[in-house]
Amino acid sequence: MTLNQTPSTAEAIAYGAVTIVNAIPAGKGAALGINLWTKAKVELTDKPGVYDVNIKSEPWEDTRLSEKAVEKTLQHLRLHRKYGAKVTTESTIPIARGLKSSSAAANAIVTATAAAAGRKIPKMKIVELGVEAAIEAGVTITGALDDASASFYGGIVLTDNLKRRIVKRMKVKERIAVLLHIPPHKRYTKNIDLQKMKAIAHISEKAFEEAAKGNIWTAMTINGLGCAAALGEDASVIVEALKAGALAAGISGTGPALSVIVKEERAKEVSEILERIQGKVIQTSVNHKEAGVVKDW
Repeated sequence: MTLNQTPSTAEAIAYGAVTIVNAIPAGKGAALGINLWTKAKVELTDKPGVYDVNIKSEPWEDTRLSEKAVEKTLQHLRLHRKYGAKVTTESTIPIARGLKSSSAAANAIVTATAAAAGRKIPKMKIVELGVEAAIEAGVTITGALDDASASFYGGIVLTDNLKRRIVKRMKVKERIAVLLHIPPHKRYTKNIDLQKMKAIAHISEKAFEEAAKGNIWTAMTINGLGCAAALGEDASVIVEALKAGALAAGISGTGPALSVIVKEERAKEVSEILERIQGKVIQTSVNHKEAGVVKDW
C-alpha cells in the first residue's frame, strides 16, 4: 500500500511459549514455543494516534500493550502521522499465567500492522518492536526477548536479554507432549517481588549453562524449582510430576502456570497428577512454526 491508497486490513498469528530459563534473575533466558496461539486483526484508519482495541477472549484486560505495538510499528514505518488503527485479538493463551500471552499479542499485532500497511519488516525487527512495546506498556521487566523470540520463531530459543540478542536456537526432535496446569488466579509480571527473583540469579545462571549445553529439560527443572521457591509456589507438584515420568517441570515465567514436558505415552499418567490441583489442565505440543500473516480469521 502506498501512502495514497486506502488503508487496509490484515490478520496475523503468533504462538505461546513456556519458560526454560527465566531471564529476570540474571538477564539471560530461554523459552520453548508451544501450539497455543494469538491472532490479531488490524484495520488501519484515517485517525492518526487513535488505537481502538478489542481483546475478544478477555475484553476487560488492559489494552496498552496492543496500542503500543501498533504505535511502535507505525512509527517505524513513518506512518504514525497518517494512520490510526482498529485492533481485534483472539487467543487460546490464558492471560497473565506465564504462557507468553503478551509476547504473542505483540508479535501478531506488529506483523498484522505491517501487512495492513503493505510493508515488509525483517523478522527480528518485528520481535524487537514487540519487545519495545512491551517495555513501554510496563508488562515486562527484562524486555522478554526470550519469550518474544520463542513466540515468533518457535522451537527453543536462548537469549541474552540485556544485550538484546539471540544466543542459540534449537529444534525439539523428541516426540513429547506439553502439559500446562492453569490455576484460576492470575499473576502480572509487574507485580512480582523483584528482589526475591534476583536472589536466585546463581540458580538461573546454572540453568542457562545447562540449556546452552543442550540439556534443556535439566535446565527447565532447575529453573522451575528455583522460581517456585522465589515466587512462593508449592514445588511438590513439580516433584510429583517428575516422579510420574515427566522429563521436566517448573513454573513458566512468573507463573502461576506450571509447564510439564513428558513423552507422549506418559502424558495421561502425569496429567492425572496435575488434575488433582485446583485449576485446569491443557495438553498441547511444541510449536516450530513462525509467526506470520493469515488469510482466514
